Amino acid sequence: MTGLRPGDRVTLHYRLTCADTEVVNTFPHAPETFTLGTGELEARLELLLLGLEAGQHRVFELAPGEAFGHRDEQLVHTLPRGDFPADMELAPGYGVRFDLPNGQSMMGTVRALTDTDVTMDFNHFLAGLPVTLEVRILAIDMP
Repeated sequence: MTGLRPGDRVTLHYRLTCADTEVVNTFPHAPETFTLGTGELEARLELLLLGLEAGQHRVFELAPGEAFGHRDEQLVHTLPRGDFPADMELAPGYGVRFDLPNGQSMMGTVRALTDTDVTMDFNHFLAGLPVTLEVRILAIDMP
């Protein structure tokens, strides 16, 4: 039996926590299925799954920056309020999706807001923080 490889479709349960806060937990619900290597899961987390086999249960303790990178203050930008739709509700902590010219999109988090400016943070919200990833591999479908 071979372990999980890029291109394999995996069904798993996972729990992601940061400090004492649970970010996501599929264990009490339906498992998730995705294809490894397609960007559906953060690439650094996908690397932890390589080689795991169906039935395995693992817990990974990741130091600050290992899971979602380190915070980069160059990814914090102040944009004119006029760049946002007038009817868009904005408040600190809100996530905003930006469509890019190449057809992709990126998420930013509102950090500060004035009548004229919006400060956006384009770091992942868990960047620079320690996280714990728990996984249970339920099934692997190889191409």
